[in-house]
Amino acid sequence: MDPDYEHRLLRQINIQNDNLSPVKLTQSLPSRTPSGSPLSSPSKLGDRFIPTRAGANWNINFHRINENEKSPTQNRKTKDASSDNIKADGLAYSALLKNELLGAGIEKIQDPQTEDRRLQPSTPEKRSLFNYSLNTKRSSPDDSTNISPYSLSPVSNKSQKLLLLDAPELQDDFYLNLVDWSSLNVLSVGLGTCVYLWSACTSQVTRLCDLSVEGDSVTSVGWSERGNLVAVGTHKGFVQIWDAGAGKKLFALEGHTARVGALAWNADQLSSGSRDRMILQRDMRTPPLQSERRLQGHRQEVCGLKWSTDHQLLASGGNDNKLLVWNHSSLSPVQTYTDHLAAVKAIAWSPHQHGLLASGGGTADRCIRFWNTLTSQPLQCMDTSSQVCNLAWSKHANELVSTHGYSQNQILVWKYPALTQVAKLTGHSYRVLYLAMSPDGEAIVTGAGDETLRFWNVFSKTRSTKESVSVLNLFTRIR
Repeated sequence: MDPDYEHRLLRQINIQNDNLSPVKLTQSLPSRTPSGSPLSSPSKLGDRFIPTRAGANWNINFHRINENEKSPTQNRKTKDASSDNIKADGLAYSALLKNELLGAGIEKIQDPQTEDRRLQPSTPEKRSLFNYSLNTKRSSPDDSTNISPYSLSPVSNKSQKLLLLDAPELQDDFYLNLVDWSSLNVLSVGLGTCVYLWSACTSQVTRLCDLSVEGDSVTSVGWSERGNLVAVGTHKGFVQIWDAGAGKKLFALEGHTARVGALAWNADQLSSGSRDRMILQRDMRTPPLQSERRLQGHRQEVCGLKWSTDHQLLASGGNDNKLLVWNHSSLSPVQTYTDHLAAVKAIAWSPHQHGLLASGGGTADRCIRFWNTLTSQPLQCMDTSSQVCNLAWSKHANELVSTHGYSQNQILVWKYPALTQVAKLTGHSYRVLYLAMSPDGEAIVTGAGDETLRFWNVFSKTRSTKESVSVLNLFTRIR
């Protein structure tokens, strides 16, 4: 090739590249590269264009692909929320890695840039809900910085403290029911005078109500089956019905003369149990006085209420050590069980065997008992050596979980009907008084007097589908 022609060709290519650069000039400058330099020879460098990515932040830019379809206001809200969630998760994950890999011993997550703008209280008396923090209000003699040889957690004690959900003012009262999980995957928690909602999908926390202006406090919470309404029982004996989506109180029901510690929904009907020993049933579709049914059978406070899975029977437990079963037509209990030696708060109907009811007794009893409500006969009894606070059946396997108070403060998973212990979960330093199950039936949340909430993945769908069901077991097929 002629040298002069080659020089003119390279000069033209350089001018075109200058015109296509990100910063476009009004007048293209001629190339100052000597013809003899290495940059002037395509045979030495090649003709590939290699862009620089040094200044690109792909962690931020990648999720903005579809942002052009949204309005500027929506983009701003989405970016602020996503950046806050990513930053919070990143801080927790970074602290966890430092503990496990470097032995940093971090027990509390702090962000110096946003510490003042977060949901941090201005006074130490009122702490924010669900902070990843170390609970310092109470201490237990069993607390230790060393890793227990019997711990089931794969991370150290300090890392476990990072993952605690702080629930300040969660009452240490056996007779209350302050935690419930809705079918729409929203957790409701009663803390002192307030009810808070925590979305398991977005991790967003909202305050539903504050009863301090009424001089009242929360003693129970319960979601409706559709997950749109939440009932709130109060210390003064009221039952408030709230629209969770709108954050609006629909109405307040009277009728009880003492605190309402137990709630149970049955479609549009709500049952409430109180320290006044009464159970009130009301239909939310009609005026309260027209649909009210008063069930009187307990001699002391009603602390447990559960409807059967077929919506036909209501089981109630009380501080009089009685377990009663009610139907829709009678104002008196159709079945009465008096075998427990302490208060009966833990009640659970089996979703696998029609008519199978499980109940647990308090400190003086410590037993889990099983009843066949079809024949009114007792089935099995198991001594757990600890106060039974809650019971819940797995939706996927013939197993149930129990939470305990004095003196073990543990969570146990049992196989039924063999009653063999599948797992033992420890971590709470006080009585595990509250239990709720996720909508998919795989996870549970527990609350304790140590003012923390803990999540556990105890039931698995994949494991239950592998279990074989015998065609000879006719009892599991009766409906």
